[in-house]
Amino acid sequence: MTEVMLNNLETELQLRGFSENTIKTYKNHVKQFIKTYKQELEHLGEDDIKSYFAEQIRNKVAPRTIIVKQAALKFFYREVIKKDIVKLKAPKIPKTFFEVLTKDEIKKIIASTGSRKTRLITKFLYSTGLRVSELVNLKIKDLDLNEKAGWVRMGKGAKDRFFPLSDIIAVELKQYIQHLPLNQDYLFMGRNGKLSVRSVQKFVKNSAKRAGITKQVTPHKLRHSYATHLMDSGIDVVIIQELLGHSNLNTTQIYTHVSKEHLKRVKNPLDTLEL
Repeated sequence: MTEVMLNNLETELQLRGFSENTIKTYKNHVKQFIKTYKQELEHLGEDDIKSYFAEQIRNKVAPRTIIVKQAALKFFYREVIKKDIVKLKAPKIPKTFFEVLTKDEIKKIIASTGSRKTRLITKFLYSTGLRVSELVNLKIKDLDLNEKAGWVRMGKGAKDRFFPLSDIIAVELKQYIQHLPLNQDYLFMGRNGKLSVRSVQKFVKNSAKRAGITKQVTPHKLRHSYATHLMDSGIDVVIIQELLGHSNLNTTQIYTHVSKEHLKRVKNPLDTLEL
């Protein structure tokens, strides 16, 4: 019975255009919930679900994870069980400062990559701000190197998104693609087929370690650094929102807090006084 419900959940998510990663995540969270209760899920009520999430909070589960768990269960109950009983308020996410990489650190990481291909991928991630999941799913046909442009097809939120290419990357990609097999579909392939997210995470981390960077470095941190450096250079936050593919401007606004150059441009009131 459990497997049938999970299959139904997967079908409903696919019909609504959710990404493979989201489908996998939602199924895992629902599976964890099912293991907690041995009785039939349709017999559980709102109080049972509240108790489940209270236990998650007592176990110090991260607020962001709890929000995803709530979303997964809400979708599951509403679309599969046909009961609208997940009506919890999302926990507050503490406002924490996250680190970004300096331009000098980016240069050191790129210089410390293990191969020409991993160097190109690292440059690509930083220069486009793509999510690593978007990078591994990028196809050669999604690029127009003459126009220095690319498109993320069915990205987060099942949306297509345009992204510009740097002059340097456009030239390097032309050279790289010339040496690929004519029947290759994806832009970047792994040793045993499609390049995996884990592989990219691993070599980015190793490159940073060889470069002597003590910060925790991930592909997503390259994305954060891309956005922050754009903010530093004076690019409007609405444009950065479009480039990152954020559906909500509030998500992008965080870079206005991280960007030191953005803050430095604020005119100090003391300097306006005629002393």
